[in-house]
Amino acid sequence: MSPSVRLQEMIRVIRSARTQGEERGVIQRECAAIRAQFRQADNGGRSHNLAKLLYVHMLGYPAHFGQMECVRLIASPRYNEKRVGYLGAMMLLDENQDASLLITNSIKNDLAHSSQYVQSLALCTLACMGSAEMCRDLAPEIDRLLRASSSYIKKKATLCAVHIVRKVPELGELFTPAARALLAEKNHGVLHGAVILITELCERNAQTLVQFREAVPELVHIMRGLVTSGYSPEHTVAGISDPFLQVRILRLLRILGRNNDTASDAMNDLLAQVATNTDSSKTAGSAVLYETVLTVMDIKSESGLRVSQTQPYWSNAPSQLQGPKHVLRSPIVKLSLALVSAINIRSMMKELLLFLSTCPPELKSHAASGIFNAAERYSPSQRWHIDTILHVLITAGADVRDETVPNLIQLITNASQLHCYTVHKLYRALVADISQQPLVQVACWCIGEYGDSLLQGDCEETEPIQVTEDDILDALETVLQSHMSSPATRGFALTATMKLSTRITENVDRIRSIVSIYGSCMDVELQQRAVEYNALFKKRLMETNLLAVGGRRVCDLLDLLSDPEEPSLPGGPLGPGGAPLGPAGLMSGSAGGDLLYLLGGLELAPTPTPATGKHSNKMMCTLELAQI
Repeated sequence: MSPSVRLQEMIRVIRSARTQGEERGVIQRECAAIRAQFRQADNGGRSHNLAKLLYVHMLGYPAHFGQMECVRLIASPRYNEKRVGYLGAMMLLDENQDASLLITNSIKNDLAHSSQYVQSLALCTLACMGSAEMCRDLAPEIDRLLRASSSYIKKKATLCAVHIVRKVPELGELFTPAARALLAEKNHGVLHGAVILITELCERNAQTLVQFREAVPELVHIMRGLVTSGYSPEHTVAGISDPFLQVRILRLLRILGRNNDTASDAMNDLLAQVATNTDSSKTAGSAVLYETVLTVMDIKSESGLRVSQTQPYWSNAPSQLQGPKHVLRSPIVKLSLALVSAINIRSMMKELLLFLSTCPPELKSHAASGIFNAAERYSPSQRWHIDTILHVLITAGADVRDETVPNLIQLITNASQLHCYTVHKLYRALVADISQQPLVQVACWCIGEYGDSLLQGDCEETEPIQVTEDDILDALETVLQSHMSSPATRGFALTATMKLSTRITENVDRIRSIVSIYGSCMDVELQQRAVEYNALFKKRLMETNLLAVGGRRVCDLLDLLSDPEEPSLPGGPLGPGGAPLGPAGLMSGSAGGDLLYLLGGLELAPTPTPATGKHSNKMMCTLELAQI
């Protein structure tokens, strides 16, 4: 293929290639020819070669060697070459490359060009790939063009100002006066850009937000004109006059009216008019109504307006969640969650839970969070609240927030009358599926706390179920050994197993063996817990030995207090000769030696024959009680 072929011919040859290797060979030969012509000083086909290189770049092949050629073409006085150069800069350059700094001066010169089309090229390039340094250098030029006489230039300068505000928010104050003046324009493109610019300024500066609240009457006037205007072939979409501009104005009104009574009162009548006159049978009308409802719910609107404008969508919005239009599901979810109230909480939540089981993965987290917030705010009863959260954990447990587990545990703890019901329901869910980690964590915690209710099996609010100690331990051991369990989940299960040792009687040895396994676990947290729990087991064994010393139980404390005639002995019981009786003298035979051994290894020195009166017996009981 000749290096001088036209762009159309090169495209035809590339598309006719039968294999990827053949296509790669054609592109390599053409790129070599283009690179050779770029080195020529008097090359008259620069724009032609760069256009072919841009097509190669669109196919995914490297074209970085054309970056400097873009800089040369931008500096060219010819419009055709300048146009291709700016196009190449937007495709091959970005703000992180040093070559982008070389075109700053050329863009500044073109912004002052006499031709509006050259100015347009410079504005588009700056808005597309302008870096923060370029924005700071060229911001005064953009502010000047915002006051130009041409609507064509104003529209592009406004969008360029939006890019500058996003890159360098502190430059927003420079564009505030010009943005307010643009609201008086009649051109829809300029108005659309002005509303976007004001929205960006208000979102990034609270002081600017206060200033633009004075422009609410102007925005209301513009919006009312769009609602009541007749058919315009240039702007009407499906019978709605410029729905794109209407949506942008409604979003800006929502920002300006939030937490402000004066601004909210100024737009109440308009919102009622928009909701009444907009046809919802078309997608464009539905988009406008969606923004209207969100605005009504977000500002300080009249209570009657909020009810009258949202009530028609209480039953319609949730039903659309199961529709085939996946692209509309995200806004419908937001609208459905915004419509939830204490009146319709049960019906709306039923639809939302049904949607949660079939919704795309990218929407599950948002839907679950919204359901949690609505249930916490409007729950009709504690049991309904617990059932709703458990349903979400069973359906989308992997997509819930981290604070869901402690919040649910606190809710269950406060609902003391539902402990039996909750532990039975969580046990069934745990046995059925252990893949949802938050659900497993809550279930393990409840089993550890209320496992005795599970063993009794006399819960009146659920179906009777026979659960043995072995069944509970099998479930917890399955969680501990499962590869799906996270270290945090294993910690919940291990703690629950240890708690059960105080609530069951026949499987204490099995619990001790389960806990001891994790004393050498690789996870430091689990290993620390297991070691501490093993220490508790040893201490409990020591207490058992103390209670069994001498083959008798601890004496009744009342016996110590039953004889008021006994004199007080501040120095303790006395031995022979009136001397205080030592610790070893309180014991007799081997039983005393065993007890002293358990108390910490006191030496058994030879002592006189111990006293055998009532004083020594009572001190023996007192010492045993003190060690329990």
